[in-house]
Amino acid sequence: MSKQQEQPEYIEQDDDVIDVGNAIVSWETWEYPPHERSRQWYIIVSVIGIALLVFTIITANYLFALIILMTGIIVLINAMRHPDRLEVHITDSGIVLGDAFYEYKAIKEFALVYEPPIVKTLYIDFNSVLRPMISIPLEDIDPNLVRESLLPYVFENLDREDETLTDMLRRLYKI
Repeated sequence: MSKQQEQPEYIEQDDDVIDVGNAIVSWETWEYPPHERSRQWYIIVSVIGIALLVFTIITANYLFALIILMTGIIVLINAMRHPDRLEVHITDSGIVLGDAFYEYKAIKEFALVYEPPIVKTLYIDFNSVLRPMISIPLEDIDPNLVRESLLPYVFENLDREDETLTDMLRRLYKI
């Protein structure tokens, strides 16, 4: 759903009010994709985790065992938590994603990967190597509208045609 008006022009970030400009395109998306995991999924993942733990104990690789245990705990905690809905605003000053604001001068490029109904994603890559690329699901927003609103401010990467490996693995294995 695209909203052209009624967007807040300011957000609060760390007790400061930041002018984020006028919204050009807005929509809502999930914080991360909610997955419906069956009982069978949990059984398979548990069996794989236990097999890996046994292997690490046999080979005396206790650091890897600790990593497997931490991963299992993180997956379990995330499974109990329901993702929030985030507002996305493309403004004339930058991109607002929930409570975060990304100025255009910090953004290196954007790419749209659109292969409906499964993949509809906006990728934002930053100038800083310390800031990872973010992926924003487009949901039902028109990708052409998003593209047209970003082109005056940011370079478009036309070479990216597929979703990232990380996003593909998250989607396929429901993690």
